[in-house]
Amino acid sequence: MERHIQRFLNKVSFLSFTLATLTLLFLFLQTPETCIPPDAPPKPHLRFPKSTCDSSPRHYLPLPKKNARLWSSKSWMTQVSSFTQFFTQLYQIGLLKNHSKVLCVSAGAGHEVMALSKMGLEDVTGVELIESLPLVSRANPHNLPFFDGAFDVAFTGHLEEALYPMRYAGEMERTLRKGGLCVVLVDECGDEEVKEFFRLFRRSRLLGSSNVTLNGRRVTRIIMKTKASA
Repeated sequence: MERHIQRFLNKVSFLSFTLATLTLLFLFLQTPETCIPPDAPPKPHLRFPKSTCDSSPRHYLPLPKKNARLWSSKSWMTQVSSFTQFFTQLYQIGLLKNHSKVLCVSAGAGHEVMALSKMGLEDVTGVELIESLPLVSRANPHNLPFFDGAFDVAFTGHLEEALYPMRYAGEMERTLRKGGLCVVLVDECGDEEVKEFFRLFRRSRLLGSSNVTLNGRRVTRIIMKTKASA
């Protein structure tokens, strides 16, 4: 009796093993179903789709063509024009000159860098955590890779977003020559808030602040000058 049961169990085990093997083999040989037609021609020059259901072509654009498309867009030109108007005001009051060496900190895609360059400034450097060549290079604004006193003007519109604002401000001051200018844009605010921002810059004196419009947004412009003894 026990031998019959043992034989029966052996047969069941063998049958189960055989079915499992056949199932795995079938799954291995089965072509997965996708949204891409099976007769679609291969396109090795295109980027790999984001999903199996996304067969739309994505032509890879070289950087020069990508930038040309970006820089010719209405949004880009509008923002560059707004920055040009902003910097022109500094130019007219003698705080900005063609020979000025300008550092744009947290420059994003580089709107302000392009605006300054188009105004005739020959030495404009833009930095950001993520590079956007050729206008903006990669650098940590809390640890700028420049010598002390390398620039005449340091500009930023993103001090409020800094992880360590005092360190951020200190690096801007460090890279400026004695008597250099720090130009900072913040959300529109009053005198007391301006003083709070100014306190972050320990080696500068306040020249003045005013409310201006940039890219359709009201902001406060704070201008400081590094102390000669810094």
